[in-house]
Amino acid sequence: MSAIIISGMPDHSHVLLKMEPKISVSRALQLIKGGSSLWIHKTFPKLKKIAWQDGYGAFTVSKSKIPSVVGYIKNQEEHHKGKTFKEEYLELLKVHEIEYDERYIWD
Repeated sequence: MSAIIISGMPDHSHVLLKMEPKISVSRALQLIKGGSSLWIHKTFPKLKKIAWQDGYGAFTVSKSKIPSVVGYIKNQEEHHKGKTFKEEYLELLKVHEIEYDERYIWD
């Protein structure tokens, strides 16, 4: 597993990973969240209250779409001036016909 690009906003993060099929998405997120939390808490003891939310959203992209996804991630600050993360996420689920229950999406 290797990161292609990582970027964050105050209410969400984007991580584009290259992953081998033998590692599950849930395992990858467990490693990322656990490792980063441990590092933050050890490096910045005053930030003990910092924590990841329980869930995550994960989408696969073809190799040919990597450049456009990288551009999208790099442009988050400008992009979210016109649409909130929550609006965009729900729109993405609807466009791709992904069933969801809003009670379980947000903390």
